[in-house]
Amino acid sequence: METLEKCPICEYKMFTEKLECIDYTVSKTPFKIVACSSCGFQFTNPRPSEKEIISYYKSEDYISHSNTSKGLINKIYQLAKKFTLNQKYNLISKNREVKRLLDYGCGAADFIGYLSKKGINVVGLEPDEDARILGKSNHDVDIQSIEKLQNFEEERFDTITLWHVMEHIHKLKETLKLLCNCLENNGYVYIAVPNPDSHDAAHYGKYWAAYDVPRHLYHFTKKDVLQLAKENGLTFVESLPMYLDSFYVSMLSEKYKTGKVKLIYAFFVGLKSNLLASKKDNTYSSQIYVFRKPKKQLL
Repeated sequence: METLEKCPICEYKMFTEKLECIDYTVSKTPFKIVACSSCGFQFTNPRPSEKEIISYYKSEDYISHSNTSKGLINKIYQLAKKFTLNQKYNLISKNREVKRLLDYGCGAADFIGYLSKKGINVVGLEPDEDARILGKSNHDVDIQSIEKLQNFEEERFDTITLWHVMEHIHKLKETLKLLCNCLENNGYVYIAVPNPDSHDAAHYGKYWAAYDVPRHLYHFTKKDVLQLAKENGLTFVESLPMYLDSFYVSMLSEKYKTGKVKLIYAFFVGLKSNLLASKKDNTYSSQIYVFRKPKKQLL
């Protein structure tokens, strides 16, 4: 385990304990979430090192790597995923013609597999070897280990996506800088993260499934994401809700809290979360943040 001595965003050295959450997926052990006393950023601390964290993904229940359909919740997830793939494609296509895309943390490569069939040149980076093997087998796309990003000095992409990935990155600022360096001028970045400011997060507290300790190292609000983007010279375009996430997260959270899959109750918690968020901007269960890298100005 490693303990962070300073905030990953502002580098302030004082924190307050916010929550203690259980890892319900693998280890069943508790992990603390702290908040920076200066900027308020929330992060898991202490946390497993990059080497140790690998074992916390080794579960069939970790669905983005296993693609399992066992159990009712996982079946619902797989149905929702098929719907959202087309939504994501429409989103990235509305801002510019996508010719070459990098999906950082591509998991089992369903998204880039979908784009490849649309004729888009895609590259996926994924740290988990089993997920890379599964993705290549299912989709026949270019998936490389996450370390390959270090060798991308000459690579250029017009679009970069991080779908529920940024909360997993140990070397957060270093990685974001490398990604922005290989983004073309006037290229777009799409970042999706869970939102601890949502109603379902407040409702479930320490049982909120999207805390997902220790795999989720950070717990981003809009302010946090905008600050990191600004530091990398990105221009904010818009934020968008991921409506289905509130239902899925509420189902998992209800299971963690009560030990039962209470679909109807969880559905209404998710619905209430979306309805309240529609009246208060940026409080959906998960948000997509869209950024653009400006063209260089001629002097």
